[in-house]
Amino acid sequence: MGNLLYIIAVILVIAWAIGFFAYSVGGIIHILLVIALIAIIFRVIQGRSIL
Repeated sequence: MGNLLYIIAVILVIAWAIGFFAYSVGGIIHILLVIALIAIIFRVIQGRSIL
């Protein structure tokens, strides 16, 4: 489950970068960025709680 969350976060960050440079998607891409950052934060928190 943790790996899936990490993969989704990476895909969303890549989608944000593409949308940021293309300027065609609009405000939706920033929502994807926020979701990706939240997923990364959860991944970091889960990784530290296991250790």
